Order: sequence, then structure tokens, then C-alpha cells
Amino acid sequence: MIQIDQTTLWIVIFGLGLGSFLLRFTFLGFVGDRELPAWLLRHLRYTAVAILPALVGPLVVFSGENGDTDPTRVLAAIATVAAGMITKNVFAAIGAGALTLFASVYLLG
Repeated sequence: MIQIDQTTLWIVIFGLGLGSFLLRFTFLGFVGDRELPAWLLRHLRYTAVAILPALVGPLVVFSGENGDTDPTRVLAAIATVAAGMITKNVFAAIGAGALTLFASVYLLG
């Protein structure tokens, strides 16, 4: 188990909180009362859609032991994306990914 000094922990937590605040303030505090161009608003709509794959992608690719690729999770990710594209339904995509993951873990070990 990794031990961390309490002072170091609180410095990191405070620093991350301050950095997060400053990143948000630069956008909301300086630009918040101005009209944004249409092209920027269009691009900002895709931000939320880009965050989920950015978070999930590394977890799928480096999911095995020692950062190796686990084929069961790759199959589940492929099934999730395929079901989402075909059905355009989030719950169907989640269900297809979960079923594929459980079945591939059962069959492949």
C-alpha cells in the first residue's frame, strides 16, 4: 500500500481545486457575459460527447494485467458501440456491452 504524507496530500488537493477553479473562471468570468460566436457554440456542444470516450478508451485498451489489452473488454466495447450506432438507444448499448462482457468472461475465462 502506498503511503502519502498528509501535508503533500492536502497541497495536491488544494492545488487541483485551485487549478480547476481558475480554468473555469477564465471561461466563465472573462467571457461569461459576452455573446459567443455560433461556430464556438456548435463546437462546445460536442465537448460532453468527447469526454466519455476519452475517459473510457484507456480503460478498455489498458484493462488487463500490467496494462495489457484484455480481449473481453475490447469485445464488450465493440458490442456497445455497434449496438449504440444501430439502435440509437443508450440502454440497448449498455445492455449489449454488459451481456457481451459477461458472456466473454464466462467463455474466454
